[in-house]
This record gives sequence, structure tokens and C-alpha cells, in this order.
Amino acid sequence: MSYFKHTIAILLLIGLLPLHSSAQSQTVGKLAPKPLFVDPVYDGAADPVIVWNKKVKKWWMFYTNRRASDQSAVGVTWVHGTRIGIAESVDGATWKYKDTANINYRPTPEYTHWAPEVIEYQGLYHMYLTYVPGIFTDWHHPRNIIHLTSTDLLNWKYQSTLKLASDKVIDPCVYKLPDGTWRMWYNNEDDHKSIYYADSPDLDNWTDKGKAVHDMPGEGPVVFKWKDRTWMIVDNWKGLGVYSSSDLLDWKRQEERLVELPGTGKDDQAIGGHADVIVNQGKAYLFYFTHPGRAKANPAPPNTLQARRSVIQMAELKYVDGKITCDRNEPVYINLK
Repeated sequence: MSYFKHTIAILLLIGLLPLHSSAQSQTVGKLAPKPLFVDPVYDGAADPVIVWNKKVKKWWMFYTNRRASDQSAVGVTWVHGTRIGIAESVDGATWKYKDTANINYRPTPEYTHWAPEVIEYQGLYHMYLTYVPGIFTDWHHPRNIIHLTSTDLLNWKYQSTLKLASDKVIDPCVYKLPDGTWRMWYNNEDDHKSIYYADSPDLDNWTDKGKAVHDMPGEGPVVFKWKDRTWMIVDNWKGLGVYSSSDLLDWKRQEERLVELPGTGKDDQAIGGHADVIVNQGKAYLFYFTHPGRAKANPAPPNTLQARRSVIQMAELKYVDGKITCDRNEPVYINLK
């Protein structure tokens, strides 16, 4: 080794010479902002799900586009009449509004799209979407889970309406089982908002199997594998409940919930809700939403934009002593691959 190279090696070793900035960015990533994403149309982004768009080579976030800024809304009509919003990112840190999903299932003049689940399998994208047949002032109306497919993630073709435990089902999550078949978890609102599940051999035909989680109601389940375990995170409306399972049937809940205590970041003082998790390069990232105006310390007046608006936030998950934790105040550096 030449004298010059030897000197450089020593300086790098003792930390007196910084690594090249591009190497740092690949290792550390970009600092994600608080909030992570704000919907520019209605200021009501919620229920995120993240998927890689192979065609454009960007990450796409699908979300429920609540009409928080609609001044004419009566009752809960502002959370109805929604279309699914799309934001995109090259790294998972910086998100820009893209469009709304072109979903061709509109059998009624007024309709509502909620809480999509999007997966890719063998070159085809599948969306499982909560469909409500109208725009309603209250919660006492049917909702179904429908199956759509797409080749580009933007234009979606209706395939079927799933026959599940009731006609009030929402928030599907789909996961491939070790034997190659598929399992869906969802919220059955007719049974005290319990988490149910159904199985399918092919993503088209589903058989309902009944209740999956027996100890606590919740919605927005998300199932993922990380640290040699399978996890389920559920919105318990007082933070996110965490379960683990060795067989995807028997779920054990940990005592601590995630994003329950107020954060200190912008728009992050209220409890976190309905989340998605992306496991990438060995790290796990929690994408959740908050209602900033519903912070207990300083709640906004009811039925105002500040009380309705919702934003997407992110935190990195940590695995400690067999449990999942996260600090919503800790800066997140992310560079999704």
C-alpha cells in the first residue's frame, strides 16, 4: 500500500476523514418529515398502504381520501364519498400527491371507497377495497370488501364482491401463507368490531373462518414477518395493539401499544391509527395516521376542519426482548430499496 493510501485508511479508521456523502446517504437514508404526508385535496389522508410500482420504479402510497375540508358535510358524510388517493416516493421519505385511483366499480351514483389493501402477485396487482354503497350521515349502512385487479396500479378492474361473515366488513389485509395459499384478516363490524379471517387458494375464492383475535376489538389489521416472527398490528382506538403468532392462527397480544402516548413532532400529538408496515433491508417502518386536532391536551372544536383533518406519519419499529416498540419522536432516516 502506498503512503497516501495508508494515510487515508488510518484517517477513515479513526474518524478524522468523513465518508463520501453518497455512501452516507445509502447507509443512513433521508430524514423523513413530520408529518410525512398531507393530502393537498381534502386534507384528510388516512389508512395508508405502501406498494412498489414496478413500472415507474417508485413507491406508491394508497390512502383513504377523507373530505375533511368539505364545509357542507353533515354528520359523517365527510368520511363518505371518498376516492382512494395516491402519493408516490422514490425513497420512502419524500412523498408527493399523484392522483386518485381509477376504480371502475361504481354501481350507485353516490359511493364510498375506504381502506384499500394492495399486493402484487405474478405481475398482477390486487386491491381489496372497502366499498360503501352511498354517502351517509351515520355509520348504520352496509359495507363490503371487493376485489379488483390492475396492471399499472392506477386503473382498476372489478372482479368480485367477497362473501364474508356479514354485510358490514371493512379494512382487509392479505398475506401469503407458507403453503402458498392466502389469508385475509378484516374487521367484522357486526361482531363488536372484531378481527375475523378468511382463506383462499387463489386470491379469488374466499372461505370465511370466523374470529381471529378474541381478546380485544379493533380495525385496520396489518400482518407482516420480521425478526423470525409473524406480527399483527391492530388499531385499538387507543394506540396500536401488537400481536405475534407462530402459526398465523393463535395470536398473543403484548401489553404495550404503539403510538398511544402523544408525540412532540408537528401534527403528531394525537394517538396513531390504522397503519401499514414496510419491512425493507432488515428494518421495519410503521406508517400510521393521526387526527392532529384531536390531541387530548388541546382538542379542536367538533365538526371543524382542524378536528377532521388527518395526516400520515411514520416511525421506525424496534425489536427489544421479544417485543415491538417504537419512539414516534425519534428521527427516521429512510431509503427504501
